[in-house]
Amino acid sequence: MEDNLSVVLHAQGDLRLEERPIPEPGPNDVLLRMHSVGICGSDVHYWQHGRIGDFVVRRPMVLGHEAAGRVVRVGSESARDRVAVEPGVPREMDEFFKGGRYNLSPTIFFCATPPDDGNLCRYYKHSANFCYKLPDNVTFEEGALIEPLSVGIYACRRAGVTLGTTVLVCGSGPIGLVCLLVAKAMGASQVAITDLSSERLKMAKQLGADFPLVVSREDSAQEVAQRVEGMMGNQPHVTIECTGAESSMQTAIYATRSGGVVVLVGLGAEMASVPLLNAAVREVDIRGVFRYCNTWPMAIAMLASGKVNVKPLVTHRFPLEEAAQAFETTRKGEGVKVMLKCDKNDQEP
Repeated sequence: MEDNLSVVLHAQGDLRLEERPIPEPGPNDVLLRMHSVGICGSDVHYWQHGRIGDFVVRRPMVLGHEAAGRVVRVGSESARDRVAVEPGVPREMDEFFKGGRYNLSPTIFFCATPPDDGNLCRYYKHSANFCYKLPDNVTFEEGALIEPLSVGIYACRRAGVTLGTTVLVCGSGPIGLVCLLVAKAMGASQVAITDLSSERLKMAKQLGADFPLVVSREDSAQEVAQRVEGMMGNQPHVTIECTGAESSMQTAIYATRSGGVVVLVGLGAEMASVPLLNAAVREVDIRGVFRYCNTWPMAIAMLASGKVNVKPLVTHRFPLEEAAQAFETTRKGEGVKVMLKCDKNDQEP
């Protein structure tokens, strides 16, 4: 073990590469040599704004939570398993953990969420129970992409997507695209997807979207809903909103058929004006999503079986030493997913 180069956010706009001590794993931990870590929009948001909602960067914090690596030590023993990291670990056995919804625990540890450090570094310590062995045919990068893929799995579960479901996805960023992939894998018969960017919708079309729809900021929510219905031939059973934009949430409600489900994945302003009466009188259920839980085994099965292909999502790769350029690429919205390669001796996917 030579160094533990880490990407550390000190304050708003102050991103640094610095050496950190290699952590010592406890009896229930593993020490990982990190391989591939994706840059998430939340990492960029912390860098640009120093906070997300009530989570404020008050001391230097290592970024990164979309990660895969190799186990190099279990307690005092060595190991070689390739694993994907689930970043949210309950700190105590509370009612949410017992009920199987540990993502809602108010005391959960979550990588790169103040005050907890992330795993954008050479070596990282994590709970062994929240590391999942990767099959030989699943790459490290696919393992890192299980984190965003899990958002799509959990959103589709919350929505009740099954064989024959018709789905509208609002937003074709990385999360919108994984929702598209998962909806198709779960049996959705038709998936429409919207975005302001025609380039992003080209990727969505390549990944299996049936109806890509370019929208503009000037379009009213009702107009977009009508266009969706016109394309699909009917209103969708389910809408998965991935932007957090108020107008998009309005579109989600207007577009969904009576008795259907709207799932809110995107995070926007604390307060939003939405047509609740329209949803109420048509019995459109509105369900929230907070991250995910119990999704890694399904995600690994989807990847190993070939039912879901996330490889096209990775459009840029940088060595860890070029983290500043990687973050700037993500900030500019270039490509889809930027991946940092943390093992200087292995830069392969």
